[in-house]
Amino acid sequence: MGRPDPSHIDAVMEQASQALAETRYFDAIDHAREGLKLARRAADFERMARIVLPLQEARRQIRLEAEDAGCVCVAKLESELPSEVLPGCYLLQPPLLGIDGRRLREVAHDEGVPVLVLVREPLTRDGRWPIAAVGQVVVRAKVQPPVPVERDEKAVRRDTFDEKTIPIEWIQATNEALGDAAIADAEEVAEGDPAAFLVDDLMERLDAVSDHEKLHQRLEAACRVAMTQPIPDRPRRRAVVSIPFGL
Repeated sequence: MGRPDPSHIDAVMEQASQALAETRYFDAIDHAREGLKLARRAADFERMARIVLPLQEARRQIRLEAEDAGCVCVAKLESELPSEVLPGCYLLQPPLLGIDGRRLREVAHDEGVPVLVLVREPLTRDGRWPIAAVGQVVVRAKVQPPVPVERDEKAVRRDTFDEKTIPIEWIQATNEALGDAAIADAEEVAEGDPAAFLVDDLMERLDAVSDHEKLHQRLEAACRVAMTQPIPDRPRRRAVVSIPFGL
């Protein structure tokens, strides 16, 4: 497969910009993601840097719409989710998994519904919840629960939490923590590597944590650095570090 024609990448980028200007945010995301992948295949980091910012803005608008909906749905079973995806924020609990959160995000995107989805795993012994996001890799961050909880070794969730309402501020702070963990993880994995490899590591994590503005900005900055460096002449190798669908 040959490198994409720059004029084709430009056409896709123009479609993304036009959709963004017309507030067709989901279309803008689709076009921007396509342009980003095409530009990466072409090792065209300058075009990548330019298209990340419209992608960030489209996703920011969708995230704000989800937060402004004023709805936080907490569910531990699929049957507890709305029969149709509604705008708002969602916290999925065990036995639901990270992959369930990804499916919910994808359905919402396909239907043009603004959502912000978080998935938490069982309470750890240090009293925190691991928050997991599934994409090409798995990103995790440990956070404090929104209210004090007791540990229950017999429960699949390892705690007694059964609240149905969660402050939107907790959702926002947790999403920030998850994105910050994604950046830190990518930078640790890519330490000492060419900037092009950091670009790939960030893109993989952006696939899992798509609602974090600083993650987009870090990717744009990495693309700017990669523009100044030779294209790596060795393959990028990464170890498998996590099991996506496990607890």
